[in-house]
Amino acid sequence: MNVEHEISLLVEEIRRLGTKNANGQVSVKFGVLFADEKCANLFEALVGTLKAAKRRKIVTYQGELLLQGVHDDVDIMLLQE
Repeated sequence: MNVEHEISLLVEEIRRLGTKNANGQVSVKFGVLFADEKCANLFEALVGTLKAAKRRKIVTYQGELLLQGVHDDVDIMLLQE
């Protein structure tokens, strides 16, 4: 699977699991994304896909590396539709 395809799947999953804020941006907690069974089956390396999406300015989140448990409450915000 190529990176662009994985990022497009990630965007779909953020839309599915996330909620819209007052500005109309969709966000989801890292813990929700990480714990979702469909995401677990889709993404071999969720953190790597998130980093690639962040580099391309498709999503944003605080920090560089997200770890399960420690960063479960970190918001991942979708910047592009």
